[in-house]
Amino acid sequence: MRSILYKEIAMAASRPISKKTAYWGVPWEQVYGYPQARQVGNDIYISGQFNHDEDGNLVAPAPLDNTGKPSDFSSMGEQMRTTYENISKLLALYGATLDDVVEETLFVLDMDAAFAVVGDVRKAAYGNERPQCASNIIGVPRLAQRSQLIEIVCKAVIGARAD
Repeated sequence: MRSILYKEIAMAASRPISKKTAYWGVPWEQVYGYPQARQVGNDIYISGQFNHDEDGNLVAPAPLDNTGKPSDFSSMGEQMRTTYENISKLLALYGATLDDVVEETLFVLDMDAAFAVVGDVRKAAYGNERPQCASNIIGVPRLAQRSQLIEIVCKAVIGARAD
């Protein structure tokens, strides 16, 4: 029954199992065994989000070299924008927005490519020249999908909207 439910709600952020957890309905949730978001009191924990569309396909995937590693990081900005859009959709399930995010961690494959776009993308996503959340950026050697360049994890607190 659960696999049928996942197919029917493919990439429509929803809470099919409980009011406190959210899922996209993508295969890796069931394989890995995790929700995309979990609410505890006023706190919302968002699992690592990345650049996929509503069908579970990667948006702006990086081209891979003959060893299966990204060979071009120019799609970092588009991947980052899509990731923030996915986070926004999940937060909306709880009546929250990016204004409620108090901390985020960006995991990136290439720090230079990330720094070239992160300021503009974050400011646009948060709608603020100085987003009011603590932010960390960490370089990593690999992410879940080979052509993925970025993953973002965050914590939001309902009612924490910055003044």
